[in-house]
Amino acid sequence: GHSVSSWTIAGAGGYGEADLVSLERVASAFALGYQNRAMHGTIRTLLETYLGRGAAERVMNGNIVRGQADTIDSVIWYSDLVQFTRIADEIEREHLLGLLNDYAAPLVESIEEHGGEVLKFVGDGILAIFPDDGQARAPSNALDAARRAEARVHALNESRLARGLRTTDFYLSLHVGDLLFGNFGSSKRLDFTVIGPAVNEASRIGGMCRSLEQRVIVSSAFAE
Repeated sequence: GHSVSSWTIAGAGGYGEADLVSLERVASAFALGYQNRAMHGTIRTLLETYLGRGAAERVMNGNIVRGQADTIDSVIWYSDLVQFTRIADEIEREHLLGLLNDYAAPLVESIEEHGGEVLKFVGDGILAIFPDDGQARAPSNALDAARRAEARVHALNESRLARGLRTTDFYLSLHVGDLLFGNFGSSKRLDFTVIGPAVNEASRIGGMCRSLEQRVIVSSAFAE
């Protein structure tokens, strides 16, 4: 990209040769500083977009060592879309991508507006966390996010039906437990995410939504 700046002088006669030399030196330093700041902002935005706010902040602060992880107490959100496998077999790929994006938006927005952080998209599934804030608000925040997501998905379905598009809904499990939050992978390819038995348990609980015909199921640990 290019940096453009405009300068004026109040003195009679405008800029002299010495002024122009000084101005060139100042403008170059200014441009370098501006570009460095702009690049930092771009990197932060990219990291937040792909990793989530919390993970991006940790990476920006230098937490990039394999195996470096913190133990956190967190609510775990695991959601996926109803009958997604059947839908994927029945509609064209470009419509499938549109469907995924349409339904991801209300879920992600609801999670983030209530203090949650989306960590992963696994096909049609979303893994998110609501970290303990020390005031025991994470469970109620997660439930508020679920209610908001229900309302948004209902509105989305009405809109898609009016346009003759395929609709779906979401299943959600809410669990709570201790997780390791940090860098996992190889020396050349790391992922910043959470691991722990509670993540697997949340996924298995989510699988029960279909058989029990419930949109949302919470674990006993979450309920307590």
